[in-house]
Amino acid sequence: QVQLVESGGGLVQAGDSLRLSCAASGRTFSSSAMGWFRQAPGKEREFVAAINPTGGKTYYADFVKGRFIISRDNAKNTVFLQMNSLKPEDTAVYYCAAALGAYLYAPRTYDTWGQGTQVTVSS
Repeated sequence: QVQLVESGGGLVQAGDSLRLSCAASGRTFSSSAMGWFRQAPGKEREFVAAINPTGGKTYYADFVKGRFIISRDNAKNTVFLQMNSLKPEDTAVYYCAAALGAYLYAPRTYDTWGQGTQVTVSS
C-alpha cells in the first residue's frame, strides 16, 4: 500500500504563492491517479485537484481554476500542488490522496491519504 507525506504548507498573505509536495512510497506510484483535497474547520473535505497516472490529464475544482496547478514527477514519486494568488478562503488543511477508482472528484475514490499540511492565508 502506498504511503503519502505532504509538505510545503505554511502561513502566507493573500496574493502569495505556495507549493505543496506529496512524497509517495509503497505500491507503484506511477500507476495511481493522485488528488489533492482540503478541509477547513467545520467544513467537509472538498476536492481541489487531481491528476491521472501519466500526468497527461488534470482536473480542478472551479474555485481554483486558473490559480492552482497540479503536477507530478513519477521518477521522484511526488505530486505537487502549485498554489498562486492565494485567498483567505483557501485556508485549510490540504491532503493528498492516492486513487483506487476512476471518479477523481469524490473522497470515496481514494484509499490512501496523507496526514495533511496546514495552509493559512491572512488578509
